[in-house]
Amino acid sequence: MRHIISILIENESGALSRVAGLFSARGYNIESLTVAPTEDTSLSRMTVVTYGNDTVIEQITKQLNKLIDVVKLIDLAETVHIERELMLLKVKTSPETREEIRRTTDIFRGKIIDVTAGSYVVEMTGPSDKLDAFIATLDKAAIIEVVRSGATGISRGELGLHL
Repeated sequence: MRHIISILIENESGALSRVAGLFSARGYNIESLTVAPTEDTSLSRMTVVTYGNDTVIEQITKQLNKLIDVVKLIDLAETVHIERELMLLKVKTSPETREEIRRTTDIFRGKIIDVTAGSYVVEMTGPSDKLDAFIATLDKAAIIEVVRSGATGISRGELGLHL
């Protein structure tokens, strides 16, 4: 099962490598990882997407809680949450394909943020499956480059990851 673990961690050098090291030392895979400072400059919020059954995720969260840099964590898969991912996609265009790519981008509520004579750069946010669906509609030969941020998320309602 897919889990999104959101972690409040001390904003210090080496904290990221200790978390990544915990996963690699135990043979767990990180599907995506995002980190950024919070409103408190001494803390960062790290979002780790991984797969595992309940026993594996319980082991991961127990081990993460033992790390000195970890202040607090929550498994968003256990709560009602909002999840988003950012994607930038560069696609080849020709006079024949430009309008179709523009329409498809509009349908998926993306934005064309750069235009050259032979390409578009599309910006899109949403759940991972929406981004996957957009890519699937495009001709694979037309895709030049795809950059994805990985999932990030926040719980709905009053529950939150804060001190």
